Amino acid sequence: MIPVSLLVCVMAAWCVVYLADTLLRSSVTHRISYESWLASRGLMLSPFHLRWQTTMFNRLFAYCARINPQALYLWFNSGLMFGIAAMLGSVVLLIKTLQQTLAQMTTDNPRIGGQQTLQVVVPGVNLPTSQLGYFFIALLLSGVIHELGHAVAALREQVRVNGFGMFVFVVYPGAFVDLFTTHLNLISPTQQLRIFCAGVWHNFVLCVAALAVLFLLPLFLFPMYSTGGGAVVIDVIQGSAADGPRGLSVGDIVTGLEDCPVRGVEDWSSCLSHLSHTVQTGYCVPVASLQPSWAHGRAFKRLDGTMDCCSNNSLTDLCFSYVKPQGRSSREREYACMPVRKMVTGTPVCHTDADCAAHSHTPSVCVTPSLENQTRFIRVTHPPNTHMLFVGYPPHLQHAVSLTNFVPRFGFLHLDLPVFLETFCKYVVSLSGALAVVNSVPCFALDGQWMLNALLEATLVSVVTDRQKRELIGFFLLLAGSALLAANVALGLWMVTAR
Repeated sequence: MIPVSLLVCVMAAWCVVYLADTLLRSSVTHRISYESWLASRGLMLSPFHLRWQTTMFNRLFAYCARINPQALYLWFNSGLMFGIAAMLGSVVLLIKTLQQTLAQMTTDNPRIGGQQTLQVVVPGVNLPTSQLGYFFIALLLSGVIHELGHAVAALREQVRVNGFGMFVFVVYPGAFVDLFTTHLNLISPTQQLRIFCAGVWHNFVLCVAALAVLFLLPLFLFPMYSTGGGAVVIDVIQGSAADGPRGLSVGDIVTGLEDCPVRGVEDWSSCLSHLSHTVQTGYCVPVASLQPSWAHGRAFKRLDGTMDCCSNNSLTDLCFSYVKPQGRSSREREYACMPVRKMVTGTPVCHTDADCAAHSHTPSVCVTPSLENQTRFIRVTHPPNTHMLFVGYPPHLQHAVSLTNFVPRFGFLHLDLPVFLETFCKYVVSLSGALAVVNSVPCFALDGQWMLNALLEATLVSVVTDRQKRELIGFFLLLAGSALLAANVALGLWMVTAR
């Protein structure tokens, strides 16, 4: 749910800005000077929309458009081919996403229909407020690179750029370029396509570049951070099962979960998933240490059918089950309530008594924690500290702890630097890729509208000679694309906010 305080602050800020703008425009004394001040700075203000435009970057765009003309020709021709392919691909992707959304809407099980390919992002609902900075900066960067592509392509095709600008709509930032329409209408449809496709092409390139940085980040940070030596704890949710004096702390390096080695975050997740779907691990305990524990309470059945023998709700004891040494032929099980840390610290894991015979020369049995269904007992190795002992549902441990693959080589290095770079790159990949897809859709008011119109003019002139018929075909295609995009957005918002 969207935080009420955030919503109130946004609405209050826009109300103050709009009220001040209205008062100054209606003032006889200040109206002329206020409007002159706005015009001199390229500012335009309307309800929930602030826009700024400037010509200060025009020389930079012109310089970029003159760099190696032959290379730029190949570059923007590649963008043209990518734009046409992306326009077709975006339609297929939206149809697939719509089918997935409808499949999820018709069932109570969210797993039916699979993971959605595209998803509507609503700050405060499915986007954590702690990551709004990443979201808005990545969105603005993606928008600037998109418009840079349009500007350079336009100047290369001899179309004048009137200016470049940025805007804020409610809370969403963006960018735009103002092209001289007369010049744009004079060039050929193929030249127009190069300009219109340049935006989504540059978004795709930015997406690939961010993805490359993400995969090569261990190499870039190698002099300062090492990887493969474990997963470093960067945050522990206060009050969770991983918190406490014998829990995990920021800076701890997790190297194992039971007998599953952890070399990084991916291993941490896969180990927890493995432990969730396998039988509980047992521990080799000498028979001599079990004998005094046989009389500790009587086992009783829980509601789910599992057995418990620690009725005092002790925080240090746990019920263990094992095959009774005197009755192994009948596989009769015995239950004992034992001090858990004392019994499992430093002991090898096992699944049968035969495993213990291979690890120990003294008579030992394999004891298994007797827990409720889906609950697991997990030893978390984080040297040089003693094991953290976790009893609960493994996904709860995964959600309680945030980790990173990067271990600082020096004490003065901050743990959050690699996390910041990783998270930012992931947002750039997602948002720049999403802008490339959405802007490719043949939809009114998006790049796809102009891409489709230019494509029809370039390909249908000899087939459909009547210009009005070509425009009619384009109109119905745009209408269908707009309906498809609107349906995805509407149903996506409903899925995010209503379920």
